[in-house]
Amino acid sequence: MIKFGEWLPDQPDMENGGVTVAKNVVPALGGYRSFPSGVVFSNAATSRIRGMFAVKDASSSVSLFAGDDGKLYKFNQGTSNLDDVSKAGSPAYDLTADERWRFVQFGTNVIAAGGIGEEIQKFNVGADSAFSNLAGSPPKADFITVVRDQVWTANIDEGSGRVNNKVRWSGINDETSWTIGTDQADSQIIPDAGAVTGLCGGERAIILMERAIAVATYVGSPLIYQIDRVETQRGCAFPNSVSQVGGDVFYLARDGFYKFSGNQSIPIGAEKVDHFFFKDFNEAQIEKMSTAVDPENQLVAWSYVSNDAVDATPDKILIFNYAINRWSLVETACELLAPLFTPAYTLEDLDNLSSSIDTLPAPLDSTLYKGGQYFFGGSQASKLFGFTGTVLAGTIETSEFAVQPNRHSVVTRSVPYFTGGSVTMQIGARDRQDDTEVFDTASSLTDEGFCQHRVQGRFHRARMNIEGNWSYAQGVELEGRTLGRR
Repeated sequence: MIKFGEWLPDQPDMENGGVTVAKNVVPALGGYRSFPSGVVFSNAATSRIRGMFAVKDASSSVSLFAGDDGKLYKFNQGTSNLDDVSKAGSPAYDLTADERWRFVQFGTNVIAAGGIGEEIQKFNVGADSAFSNLAGSPPKADFITVVRDQVWTANIDEGSGRVNNKVRWSGINDETSWTIGTDQADSQIIPDAGAVTGLCGGERAIILMERAIAVATYVGSPLIYQIDRVETQRGCAFPNSVSQVGGDVFYLARDGFYKFSGNQSIPIGAEKVDHFFFKDFNEAQIEKMSTAVDPENQLVAWSYVSNDAVDATPDKILIFNYAINRWSLVETACELLAPLFTPAYTLEDLDNLSSSIDTLPAPLDSTLYKGGQYFFGGSQASKLFGFTGTVLAGTIETSEFAVQPNRHSVVTRSVPYFTGGSVTMQIGARDRQDDTEVFDTASSLTDEGFCQHRVQGRFHRARMNIEGNWSYAQGVELEGRTLGRR
């Protein structure tokens, strides 16, 4: 059997040790798993959504927030509406084309930064009905996170214009204390490394910059935080590429994808997907890139606008399984990708989604209706949606091989190995490496469990098309023979 190895589009097609196509699937150790389709579960916002955030309160109730260029919203699962919870004003906000909302949770508060044109916003989940300016005169900021028990900001405007290489943090356990020198509130400029392009929290602050990565460690007065540059040869070139899982930070540099684990960056896309991505990526639409993490399934994903996109909407998602260091590609429209967990739906809530069980947006056993379930979510056409629907049809292609070196061969039979759903198989062939490979018509399984073919050539590869309610694709067994010579 030819097992489906890792997707290696950067390697030559001939015997590259993996597969050349892994579309609409999720990488697994012994093959590939299925990936669900997107399910819309809200009405539309006024314009393109620029940020999403899910938060649990003390009773584990889930609240979903979103923002576009002029409003902030809270999802109402009873009506499926995005309720306007913006601060007073019309418009309440005015984000530029490349700005987006970034959210953090600090106690019972959701805090949102919308760029240097907007005051930092606050919403108390248990008490507030609308956002308001965060008290204490914090700086306007592109980036926001929580480090230990302090709110951090970066790429900021303190009232006299943007300082893109400066970080500033609040007082201890007080998001409204921003006076320098009070309650250990302070700031720091990081010179000679370009602009801050990402900010991640936890026990330490991880500061990603254009040409460096710095780590801030709490040391107490008088320094408060010691900031050390641990990466000086590279940085994060794409601000919307940064995601975090525990102490690991994933990001995109000019030369590819990396994982930063606190002390150094490790390449995760080199000679695997980096060349493919930069060739496929429409960098003119860089502001529409987004990323999300699914910690339960150990996945991180990046949505982007490809050169094939017809309307400048992100149309492809790169998926990386960080437990096994394998990649795949999903082709689907997604304006914004975000890590979410679902609110719990009651029977009355389902009535608001649809008047009939048959027309619900997802099956009753979908994770969409189960409260607190992690899932990849996002927005499309200014509506919230989650990847919680029916399974997408997947395609997997083996690398190219020769049945017999320098000899014409014919592949006559294929036996696919998979779980659930239905499969058709195609065999591709060519005589020379500079020829275009031609695939035969898709063949369905016979009653005996194999697909029939008659495909001649010097070089072959197998393509599995799998659809329906499938769960796993493992590999394919081929049968063929070498043709005789005159």
